[in-house]
Amino acid sequence: MQDEDTCPACKTGETTQEWNAADKENWVRCDACKTWYHWRCAGDGGDLDAVDKWFCKACMAQDPARVITMKPPARKSARKRTQRDYAGLHNTGSEAGPDRWLRMLEGKAIKEDSFRRMKGTEVGVEWLENDESAMREPIVIESPDGLGMKMPPKSLTVRDVAEVIGAQTPVEVIDVNTQSTAPGWTLGKWADYYETEASARDKIRNVISLEISGTDLADKVLPPRIVRELDWVEKFWPSTKKGRGNAYPKVQLYCLMGVAGAWTDWHVDFAGSSVYYHILHGTKVFYFIRPTPANLQAYERWSGTEMQNHSWLGDMVDEVFKVELHDGNTMIIPTGWIHAVHTPVDTLVFGGNFLHSYNVPTQLKVRDIEIATHVPKKFRFPYFIRLCWYAAEKYLRDLKAKEEFSPRVLESVEALVTFLVSEARTMERGTDQAKREAKEQVPSDRIKDAPALVRELRWRVRHAAGHTSDDEGRSSRKLAKTNSADHGVNGLGKRKRSTAEPEDPSGNGIFRNFKRRQWERVAELAPEKESRVIKARRPDGEDWRERWVEWREELNDEEGGEEVEVERRRDVVVKVRQTDKGVERQRIERVVEDWVWTGDPSVPSSPAAAAAAQEIKQESMLIDGDTGGGDPVAAQQEPSEDKPPPKMEVDAVGNHVAQPEPLPAPPPAVVA
Repeated sequence: MQDEDTCPACKTGETTQEWNAADKENWVRCDACKTWYHWRCAGDGGDLDAVDKWFCKACMAQDPARVITMKPPARKSARKRTQRDYAGLHNTGSEAGPDRWLRMLEGKAIKEDSFRRMKGTEVGVEWLENDESAMREPIVIESPDGLGMKMPPKSLTVRDVAEVIGAQTPVEVIDVNTQSTAPGWTLGKWADYYETEASARDKIRNVISLEISGTDLADKVLPPRIVRELDWVEKFWPSTKKGRGNAYPKVQLYCLMGVAGAWTDWHVDFAGSSVYYHILHGTKVFYFIRPTPANLQAYERWSGTEMQNHSWLGDMVDEVFKVELHDGNTMIIPTGWIHAVHTPVDTLVFGGNFLHSYNVPTQLKVRDIEIATHVPKKFRFPYFIRLCWYAAEKYLRDLKAKEEFSPRVLESVEALVTFLVSEARTMERGTDQAKREAKEQVPSDRIKDAPALVRELRWRVRHAAGHTSDDEGRSSRKLAKTNSADHGVNGLGKRKRSTAEPEDPSGNGIFRNFKRRQWERVAELAPEKESRVIKARRPDGEDWRERWVEWREELNDEEGGEEVEVERRRDVVVKVRQTDKGVERQRIERVVEDWVWTGDPSVPSSPAAAAAAQEIKQESMLIDGDTGGGDPVAAQQEPSEDKPPPKMEVDAVGNHVAQPEPLPAPPPAVVA
């Protein structure tokens, strides 16, 4: 498995310790093989911000048609327009001061929170199982009593932190004005700065990423009991592979040290992980945005772009909440909540991140946003895919042992399975490099046949959730209710097939052992993305559906239209297989467009537009050379959906090993 701090282009024997201590790495991903590289190692000294599509040298040598392209220059218009520059608001000097972040708040509609205040004794697994709203909104625990948490004494100082961990330990320090890392800092130097009078500090700085696992200070910190009971690293990562000298996700214990005036701009914690946050002494003010699909989409458009310098994210979402924390307060922030943080006074905080099984879909959505916005690997959840495999392996063992799980957990495990099935398909059908990288993420100490394991887990979790064996998803029919005496684990028991159930249109519900003919090679080409701003009319009027269903390859301005941003993504899959007479080949092309008007959506141009969605997705499926008949989309489905997965045996050390299956029985005769 590739080291988290190295890339394939790093020189042999070179260490990144000094680089990491001095500055954050800039990473770039090859658009062909999806491998991440240090820009300093593979970028030939160019400007990363100007690059549009980038390919590594190996991929360019493999295909000469691959060329590194640059972003077009920003469009300029002779028309004068007024644009409010939040970054430079009220700035009379040559450089905006660190308080510019707070000036963005002036005149903004910010709501006082209505989040629940709980006692430590109330925060437990029972709360999660019995309260559908649990872990869906932040909660505040004003006193640590009953949380099952251990923290250092309130008298602990930043100087004490430096002495316990080591004054020469490198630490990443954020320059609040630029929100970037300042190089060359150690804990000793940071303690000197922190103890300086506020008026004598040259800049406002912040420390938010000092992970203390494996240090003497870690012995003084224990996360809340609920965190330890939910944390995937705690539950699923083998205990023999944690601790000093082992590579594992070290995200549970952070020490955060901010001075008065510090600001952390809008962000979502990596991989949508949840957070526990305890104020040892000081004050923090949080600003929250709910992780609705529309708000996450707005965050994705805003994140990592020039919009961050002149746009207040709160103007692009439905509402912003404010929460203020003081000495002794603890807060738990659930999956995906977008937040910014202000530090009014010098403050010392202990906290940590954790993944859990009560909102996996949103965790995976946030990870997709990180990939789409090109977040470097260094700033993502470490060993994320490997941790997912450990979780899947444990859930399979539990389901085979007839363990019961709540609907929320089963829904999350289904989302986890869908993600890992895509990883399994990469192992089977991807490019050689993609196959190799996907296999490296599988923990071989626990899993020998990853595709077989995840497909068995998919089958078992669907049965546990009440789906029949040939269901394709949660929207399919459920098992009929039976008398309580017949109920088995998770509500499963004997049932009588209802004659009113619709038959599977593919016919596989009748011929359960039928296997579709396999494609011998399936290649997924690199997706093509483009974004344009044109003028088009909103979807108003009674005939807007008929007008929008007409596909247009060329995007041209419409007379009387409003400015709209169009993002287009094109995915291409090519499949081949031998036939009795030669070769059959299919090319499947899927185009998805997102149309987002930049004007005020609260003022529709007609009553019909008010009911229409502000985003219109058009999908086009173009199939070339389909000589095999049948549904081309169905041809991509798993041929083994209609029967249980292969039998899995467990060897002496607990590894799952697929056993050979008997030959399928021939389909029954059909009587005319």
